[in-house]
Amino acid sequence: MAGSATDGLLDSASSHLRSAGSNARTVKAKRAFGNIYFSQLIPAMLLIVYGVIVIWSASLTISEASFPRHLLGIALGIVCSVVVWHYDYRNLQSMTRALFVIDCILMISPRIPGLGYYANGITGWVRIPLIGITFQPSELAKIVTIYLMAALTAQYNGKIDTLRDYIKLCFILCVPFALILLQPDLGTGLIILVFGAAIIICGGAKKSWVLITIAIIVAGAAAIIIESMIDGIPHILKTYQLNRLIVFIDPSVDPSGDGYNLQQAKIAVGSGGLFGKGIGNASQAGSGFLPEAHTDFVFALLAEEFGFVGSLVLLGLFAWMIFSTISLGMHCELMFGKLVCVGCAAMWTFQVLEEVGMCIGIMPITGIPLPFISYGSSSMIAQITAVGAVQSVWRHRQKSA
Repeated sequence: MAGSATDGLLDSASSHLRSAGSNARTVKAKRAFGNIYFSQLIPAMLLIVYGVIVIWSASLTISEASFPRHLLGIALGIVCSVVVWHYDYRNLQSMTRALFVIDCILMISPRIPGLGYYANGITGWVRIPLIGITFQPSELAKIVTIYLMAALTAQYNGKIDTLRDYIKLCFILCVPFALILLQPDLGTGLIILVFGAAIIICGGAKKSWVLITIAIIVAGAAAIIIESMIDGIPHILKTYQLNRLIVFIDPSVDPSGDGYNLQQAKIAVGSGGLFGKGIGNASQAGSGFLPEAHTDFVFALLAEEFGFVGSLVLLGLFAWMIFSTISLGMHCELMFGKLVCVGCAAMWTFQVLEEVGMCIGIMPITGIPLPFISYGSSSMIAQITAVGAVQSVWRHRQKSA
């Protein structure tokens, strides 16, 4: 009888221990999953998979579209994203000077003798000595600039009271913008200008200041365009940049020259129809009619293969990811976290609108990649790292550091 009672106690104790262990594992699992912002991560992962399919298809007919290199960019991006996700981004709020220096170094590094690498009309790449690998520092500088502008603007706690502070923020934003123009890379410069402006506006800038700034920018841009059209004086815009603007206004000006890319992109998008031609059947890209089909005009390639429905799926995934990022920013207690989300959302929004818009003729042609879709390891690493930046805001969303 005593032995039976003892065995019963042992079984009961063992059962309690197993139950406690199971509960501990459940709590640990819930805590781990609770650190992941699935509303943003799921569409980002689906976009990456979509991009893998598109680039694999492009690699069948375009020799420059190296599928293994594309996968390597994704792998490196995931590693960077996980590191950023685990790191407490709130520590960066007090590191504005270091962020500014790093940002400037990344922007000017292609101009350093022995490092810079010239391609596609710009000196925007760096070739690592001995290894021979090239990458585009300005892509990583986008993430640094988001953190920099968010940290500086967050100091005003949602209300920029003086014009002096507003001008100071605008001046700091203009530094990386000006440095990227030296390459020259107007496309990346516009991305930085747009998300930086979005951060400043959401950080508490007065509407009157913003409207005056927009008016100055519009007037300045018009003056630059007019100046670049006058013969006999030094031009700010390069010839190809001016021609792109002229073709945007009137595509029929030079259909076989500067307007050729736009015409072929429109043909590719239109020929896709409702459901597309299928993977590997993009005749415009496969036959070489559409230049840069795997990079700058990747949306035209996607639309030709997957049609209107495939394009809607793409835009739906982007909308899901962007709005979930905005939602997180709205519910984040820390101003720094809010503005990091604003910067990432603005970056993705502008790139999608510009990339898709230029393929259908409603935006000027620029060398802006489509996030998670376009071929290019540097861009892929930066975009996936930005996902990690948003995930870090979720993971450390409590206001107290």
